[in-house]
Amino acid sequence: MDERYNAQSIEKKWQEFWDREKLFAVKEDPGLPKFYCLEMFPYPSGRIHMGHVRNYVIGDVITRYKKMRGFNVMHPMGWDSFGMPAENAAIKHGVHPSKWTHENIAYMKDQLKKMGLVYDWQREVTTCSPEYYRWNQWFFLKMLERGLAYKKASSVNWCPACETVLANEQVINEGCWRCDTVVVQKDLEQWFFKITDYAEELLKDADTLSGWPEKVVTMQRNWIGRSEGVEVDFRVTGSDKKLRIFTTRQDTLYGATFMSVARKHPLIHELVKDEDILRQIRALSDDPEEKQGVFTGCHAENPLTGESIPIYAANFVLMEYGTGAVMAVPAHDQRDFEFAKKYNIPIRIVIRGKEHAAEEPATMSEAFEAYGILVDSGPYSGLTSEEAREKIAGFIEKEGLGSKVVNYKLRDWGISRQRYWGTPIPIIYCPSCGIVPVPVDDLPVILPEDVHISGKGASPLAETESFVNIKCPRCSADARRETDTMDTFVDSSWYFIAYCLGGNHKVNFTGGNTSPLQYWMPVDQYIGGIEHAVLHLLYSRFFTKVLRDLGLVMVSEPFKSLLTQGMVIKDGAKMSKSKGNVVDPDMLVNRYGTDTVRIFSMFAAPPERDLEWSDQGVEGALRFLNRIWTFVYKNHDILSKRSGGQLKDVSHFSASASQLLRKTHQTIKKVTNSIERDYHFNTAIAALMELVNETLTFNPSDEDERDLLRYTVRQLVMLLSPFAPHFSEELWMEFGESSSMCTEKWPSWDDDIAKDDEIELVIQINGKVRARTTIAAGLDDETVRETAFSDEKIQELIKGGVPKKVIVVQGRLVNIVI
Repeated sequence: MDERYNAQSIEKKWQEFWDREKLFAVKEDPGLPKFYCLEMFPYPSGRIHMGHVRNYVIGDVITRYKKMRGFNVMHPMGWDSFGMPAENAAIKHGVHPSKWTHENIAYMKDQLKKMGLVYDWQREVTTCSPEYYRWNQWFFLKMLERGLAYKKASSVNWCPACETVLANEQVINEGCWRCDTVVVQKDLEQWFFKITDYAEELLKDADTLSGWPEKVVTMQRNWIGRSEGVEVDFRVTGSDKKLRIFTTRQDTLYGATFMSVARKHPLIHELVKDEDILRQIRALSDDPEEKQGVFTGCHAENPLTGESIPIYAANFVLMEYGTGAVMAVPAHDQRDFEFAKKYNIPIRIVIRGKEHAAEEPATMSEAFEAYGILVDSGPYSGLTSEEAREKIAGFIEKEGLGSKVVNYKLRDWGISRQRYWGTPIPIIYCPSCGIVPVPVDDLPVILPEDVHISGKGASPLAETESFVNIKCPRCSADARRETDTMDTFVDSSWYFIAYCLGGNHKVNFTGGNTSPLQYWMPVDQYIGGIEHAVLHLLYSRFFTKVLRDLGLVMVSEPFKSLLTQGMVIKDGAKMSKSKGNVVDPDMLVNRYGTDTVRIFSMFAAPPERDLEWSDQGVEGALRFLNRIWTFVYKNHDILSKRSGGQLKDVSHFSASASQLLRKTHQTIKKVTNSIERDYHFNTAIAALMELVNETLTFNPSDEDERDLLRYTVRQLVMLLSPFAPHFSEELWMEFGESSSMCTEKWPSWDDDIAKDDEIELVIQINGKVRARTTIAAGLDDETVRETAFSDEKIQELIKGGVPKKVIVVQGRLVNIVI
């Protein structure tokens, strides 16, 4: 054994061993409990960063731990390899996206292996591979058959910088999720997936996601946005036309003083004939924050009051939401209030709260949006908002003025993208037959490589005649292919299922064996960033339900438990190239070794919290490993003997030996519980550090106590192995063991041995520590209380006074409130 710990040579040796022995390549085994551990796969941008490292090490620790606990663990990896960065690289560097992507994959794969991350590489998926994306196309055709895929002209979210369409979920604070450019609206023919057909099930099943962070579940519920209300018809004055609106606040109907309609509402051109007004409507700003409107010259009748109110075309009303028309109640809706103030429209109060009983429209500084008591609302005056909502909804239905409905904020998923590097949509346009799906036998529609990529305007596929021009599969007439590609979130909405079937080359839903899906699904532990709470996670839930309805999977939810790891922070900000605070993982590995980086990443913070980068922390992790290494080196003759598996008679142990044995079992329990309960690896490593401190000061007096030392150090190394696997494998070998640490059984503890004989009792007065004393472990609360009051210092401080309250916490702390 070398005197000095040489991380680089040790790590290379064991990485080659794990790779050669394929210790983490798995098959279905009904005789073993399965555990499917998965981290969100990366985009192959060229280099992994510290955020990747933290994410993947979390999954690797869980995988190694579960394997030692006897689970059949699947831990795969792949590449989310379609997307715009590859096109941008092609434009900037003159390299084809395919070449750029595959070179990056090769480099990043090598980086992952150098981090000691053990994946079942035989299941690898690469989404830009035709073997993979043919199934994107197959799913599209299946959805088309079921009415879940359709095409329509739509006002879409358009990123001027990326020059492509964005789904609603990809617009963050009115900016592009990729580049932050302000998103504008644009009319285009687009393909959609009808995710709204699953809105109610997605919402209902959110209640079953008990293993997910509540924050993520709440974000999904809010995005789906279920609301119960009424649709009501407002007749256009002097016409047989009606404007249908949806509202959840029918209790405010008597306060409507104008109507707002989307500028692209179909009734606009039917009712408005004045070209000057139409020109003003077309000129309205695309920025909904800058509230603009144009009076159409038309009026509508309030169905409850018969009052005629003006109709405005407004830039903040969209056809894609609700009915494209809104009843405006400025006294009780802030957006309507600001609009009414701007255009001098009357404001009518119809609901009052206790604090707004005497307020008048002219003195209002903001809308009163809360529930209250109705006023000036005909027969409903005096009712509470809740009562009025129910009664008014019933009246509307009874009189045929509208109906009760359930609406969702969720919109259908627009999947068309005007880019090259993505899955071709398998559709043909024939002048005679119309829209024709590509026959299943002709899949995949291969993405051609001989294209010119400019990054501007329509997809480069539109200019590639060899791709566009095709014969119609129905009538053989000249036809053309669809030249948009699919949103890359389609790729990541089912990749976790592809892993179960064996990866790119083994996926087959039409003639292959899909029984592995029943064994492996759902994913038991999914790990990734909270930034995917709505986008990827919602789409994956939708896809899983569609595949269930196609008879391909038996589960309704893809991910049993979700861990959203925190960011890596340096100098008070998230690590990023733009901020100049990036730490290169390769540099760290070369300088300190992978296991040091792993220990620091897991010790510095709980997984769900942000990790504050610290160079001193990395140095501390290295010192921790060096202390263990040096101790094993100095005691190699004792520790390399094979007699440390089971202890013999421990009755004659010295006090220090008994304490070390107790500490060993306590550590096994603490580490195990920290992993099992909430993956708080930081507390697990802290417990290991305490055990190291105790071990290094122990001086065995006889062979039985040397057996104890061997036993303790072996348990220590096994407990350490998920966190520092190379280091642990090397020491295991130095102990004379021939098997890999990966195949060892996780240590177990004995509660009787782990139990403390004595514990420290902390005594507080009014929450401040005033005394400490040692007591026997396991005393009942009354005895603990008496012990606290008998302490001389406490007696002096309370001076015979009668406490208001005495709190005893787990027999370890007493707080006397006086």
